[in-house]
Amino acid sequence: MEPRLVLLSRGPELYSTRRLATEAERAGWMVDIIDPLALTIVVDEDGGRIFHKGWPVECEAVLPRIGYSITRRGVAIVRQFEQLGVIVLNSSQGILRSRDKLVACQMMAEKRVPVPITAHVGAWEDTDRAVRRVGGTPCVVKSTEGTHGSGVFLVNSFQQARQLVYQMLERGMRPLVQEYIEESHGSDVRALVVGGKVVASMRRKAHGSEFRSNFHLGGSVSKVDLTEEQESIAISATETLGLELAGVDMLDSSRGPLVLEVNSSPGLEGIEGATRENVAGRVAERLSYLYECIGSENKEADADTNESGPEKGRAY
Repeated sequence: MEPRLVLLSRGPELYSTRRLATEAERAGWMVDIIDPLALTIVVDEDGGRIFHKGWPVECEAVLPRIGYSITRRGVAIVRQFEQLGVIVLNSSQGILRSRDKLVACQMMAEKRVPVPITAHVGAWEDTDRAVRRVGGTPCVVKSTEGTHGSGVFLVNSFQQARQLVYQMLERGMRPLVQEYIEESHGSDVRALVVGGKVVASMRRKAHGSEFRSNFHLGGSVSKVDLTEEQESIAISATETLGLELAGVDMLDSSRGPLVLEVNSSPGLEGIEGATRENVAGRVAERLSYLYECIGSENKEADADTNESGPEKGRAY
């Protein structure tokens, strides 16, 4: 019987979702694409169940594609699958860590993964101090949560920084003031990590005066070969946040590569197009490997149980 994979996605027509489903099916998985917001969790004394349109959801593995806007609900669904003992790529905690830029930055700094100097501002009166701490202007002001470059601003004066921080705080956002890396203006490198290995990498470049290089903002992409240092940093960043699958964005600076962000639901269209690498296929391979490992562990456990039982031929 084919192992069953649930691909959690609100966009079954999206490139990444379609590619992951296609490659998983080629690897022998029976794939169901389910909107995480359409799932119902029932928690009881037996640990709980997950239902979809009245039917219990049963599977061997889950591949979450949880967008920023549904992080809280999506993570609750992922956590329930974890409690059911199925393979989950990525974990609920890994997703949460990557979504909070401050937490991710703190964790990476603790593990000596290089990151830009970053300050979390809790009161707008502290903005000037934060700006000076990150090297003055220009600097970057952004929210601790956001995707595709949203909520990220390059500011050129202390006054502009104060205004942005004040507006963010008024809206209940948590603003970060971050060092501006002039050497990487409008450019960064993304490494796609699967199962502790870099499987593809590309350089992203912004158009015109735009300093954000995101593919979804119209930036161009091209294949790039990582240095050993870049590859090691990308893997360390992914492992630090507890992720199996991640897109690690790095900036080139005068003091070496710096990790800007780690994305737990990286898009595949840009990187597969730029590198011609079958990234979705590598994800499917990783799922199959983890499934086989669990099967081997179960066989070993059964063998141990049998060996510890009554001796063959002994009469009782």
